[in-house]
Amino acid sequence: MALVLGIETSCDETAVGIVKDRKLLANVISSSVEQHARFGGVVPEVASRAHLEAMQQVIKQALKDASVTLKDIDAIAVTAGPGLIGALLVGVSSASGLAMALDKPLYGVNHLSAHIAVDRLDNDAKMQPSIALLVSGGHSSILQVNNLATDVIVKGATIDDAAGEAFDKIARIMGLGFPGGPVIDKAASFGNKDAILFPRGLTQSADLEAHRYDFSFSGLKTAVSRYLQQTPSYLKADVAASFQEAVVDVLLSKSIAVCKDSGIDNLVIAGGVAANSRLRELAKQRCEVAKIALRIPPAGLCTDNGAMVAALGSLAINEGVKPSQTGLSADSAAPIAQVIW
Repeated sequence: MALVLGIETSCDETAVGIVKDRKLLANVISSSVEQHARFGGVVPEVASRAHLEAMQQVIKQALKDASVTLKDIDAIAVTAGPGLIGALLVGVSSASGLAMALDKPLYGVNHLSAHIAVDRLDNDAKMQPSIALLVSGGHSSILQVNNLATDVIVKGATIDDAAGEAFDKIARIMGLGFPGGPVIDKAASFGNKDAILFPRGLTQSADLEAHRYDFSFSGLKTAVSRYLQQTPSYLKADVAASFQEAVVDVLLSKSIAVCKDSGIDNLVIAGGVAANSRLRELAKQRCEVAKIALRIPPAGLCTDNGAMVAALGSLAINEGVKPSQTGLSADSAAPIAQVIW
């Protein structure tokens, strides 16, 4: 069983995880989100600088938490894309240097696939075949996972805003803060999800012909914005709850449709938005009715972390995937189907 150290720097978290096969030994995260909050979004240059400043200490802490040394590490895994190019380069450069110094194999992995791989940790559940709903700040996709290390098929994706982006934008409009996911989730807990009927994008019969499994949240964002403009006395809690319900409803309706149409009765929900309490609650309800086995990682492992990168690196080793070549480069726009570099 290989001991894998994973490095994640795709956005605003400097994270290092250590995994032995499917056992999580350490997961350390240094977030720069507070530095970005006053700008209402992530500033790439600020994120890159924060990664440089935090990297060494985060690695040391992860090794300490796992009670291992660098000499004990069997392989290094690192997020090579997609993400902010400057941030990715900090991680890739750090991982490449470690791999060369230790003479250990290096695995460049896909950030999005890693979100799904974290589901493998600390359990013996079989991963494939599964349908995966991947929802994060920049991505909303439905994937058919035949083999996470080698065979991932995109079934549907957003054609405009991702779910996480929509949360951030609506939270900013309502003055709730950044990042939008947690603050809207909190506000929604005090509101009425049925107070306002916001549109469900790409769910009409005409849309389903060309975009049966795809998402669109730009129309929802516009509808919420207009409602706020036209309703000066609106209740933030009700708007948050109704908006959140519209997003969650569409995400789950399309994911369950893919499960039924493909005959695959396993659904994995991963990514930062998977930490949303209403998504988790409604997913459980609907999957029970549809007789679909549901798996969602613990909320703490849904957002960006190093454990997920190490988990995918460990899976790649177990599947016999060759290590990445020397001179590994980052790709800010890497497609989901490109799992290992």
